Amino acid sequence: MFPPSCVLAPNDLAVTLNCPIYDGTIKGRFRRFVELLSQSNERTHALADLARRATRTDRIVEQLSARLQAGVWRMGERLPSVRQAAAENGVSKNTMAEAYDRLVARGLLEARIGSGYYVAQAARIAPPAVLSHVSEAVDLVSLLREQLDQHYEVRPGDGRLPPAWMEGSELRRSFLPQRGESADAVEFGYGSSRGYAPLRERIRVMLLERSIDVQSEGVLLTHGANHALDLIIRQYVAPGDVVFVDEPGYYPLFAKLALAKAQIVGIPRRPNGPDLDALTNALAIHRPTLFFTQSQAHNPTGGMLTPAVAFGLLQAAARSGFRIVEDDVFADILPNTATRLAALDGLQRVLYVGAFSKTLSASLRSGYVAADPETIAALCDLKMVTTVATSDFVERFVFGLIQGGHYLRHLRRLRSRLEEARRQSVAALEGLGLTVEGRAETGFYLWAELPPHIDELELCRAAAARSIFLAPGDVFHPTRSADRRPALRINVAYGADPRFDDFLRTALSAGPPIERSLLP
Repeated sequence: MFPPSCVLAPNDLAVTLNCPIYDGTIKGRFRRFVELLSQSNERTHALADLARRATRTDRIVEQLSARLQAGVWRMGERLPSVRQAAAENGVSKNTMAEAYDRLVARGLLEARIGSGYYVAQAARIAPPAVLSHVSEAVDLVSLLREQLDQHYEVRPGDGRLPPAWMEGSELRRSFLPQRGESADAVEFGYGSSRGYAPLRERIRVMLLERSIDVQSEGVLLTHGANHALDLIIRQYVAPGDVVFVDEPGYYPLFAKLALAKAQIVGIPRRPNGPDLDALTNALAIHRPTLFFTQSQAHNPTGGMLTPAVAFGLLQAAARSGFRIVEDDVFADILPNTATRLAALDGLQRVLYVGAFSKTLSASLRSGYVAADPETIAALCDLKMVTTVATSDFVERFVFGLIQGGHYLRHLRRLRSRLEEARRQSVAALEGLGLTVEGRAETGFYLWAELPPHIDELELCRAAAARSIFLAPGDVFHPTRSADRRPALRINVAYGADPRFDDFLRTALSAGPPIERSLLP
């Protein structure tokens, strides 16, 4: 037996190393072993504490969610403070704050800075039950629909292998289910033709928070905003149709309309929205099918739509019979109270386009279009014919980020970084004597007008030679013109870069000016 002085105390891992058999090298190795064992024990306790905290947070979220759905608190009513709620639930303030943030992410609570958490307006609005019409798979659209929204048990007409053939493979281990889902929740089929239902419902709640009243069948998921725009153009624009666009505006849209052989008419964009006088003059000549516009955080000018201009635009649409496509891809970093055409119109003439690609990741091609159910049904059929379906895996991933509160925390950090970057960029550009639009707004872009003698093309070539990528203003107009004031669209993340600042300072001070007529 070992002497009593060699016994390992199990509670605190303390070891008395005065044992005669543990001397020299052996004694040092044993001490190191005990240190590693102690560190491992500490990590185990830390992981256990984290797991217990996660479990407590989940429990509180589910309890509060049930009480909110049951109407324990009225809409707009303030919930107990984080400190008070933490004491009532016997948890830390951090745990309670995380629980409240998850409920904000679910659309059940609204966080008001400096005031607390309140019951959201949409907290207890349940989507109406809708029975899908099951049509026989006798034409192209219904055949595709049946492969996506499956209604038949025996499926010799299916175009793919049974999902069960994939579920037993090693693929399942690569797609971890979201919290609360079982391993069987991961699908290996196409998914719904309209997109992952929980994400569509979450988007519907987000739109209600922006005062956009959308029905449960009024949301269609897409491969980002560009896919949504493409579907709308394919559905509504025939060769030769007149289409109005913001000028300057979103240049990929111009390319899509050119492919559709549409007649593109630019409506000048002002800091407060489309120029209503120019719109009136254009309507005296043209009968547009659609007007594509970006109401908030306009790309490329950074401008914002005001209520007066919004009402004028909607009145013109009602009089002349055209529909409006409202691109609102930056909505998640903007106030819910910002003026939106879809909110004022009730989605009667407006098709509302949004996306997560701008605010989350360009690699996550996930977006949506919201409209009346009849319009969404037509776009859904077109989606099936052209792309079959959107990625169920991507949509589940995005939903998990929202539902877990991760997206909300990401947006808070993103807004803060954008605000600081915008401040620095505006200061740098105005320090060079440039006129900057969008300086007081929220979004990704600034619009900087250049001196008349500057040649945009030559400026971009000179910048490229120095590994500086510029976005010339002429690209953002549907037609090129040598008479237009030169400008740049500037991403606020790079507007204060010293290399860009030095390049512009040199270019603006260089002479003699290059004549625009000498352009190649």
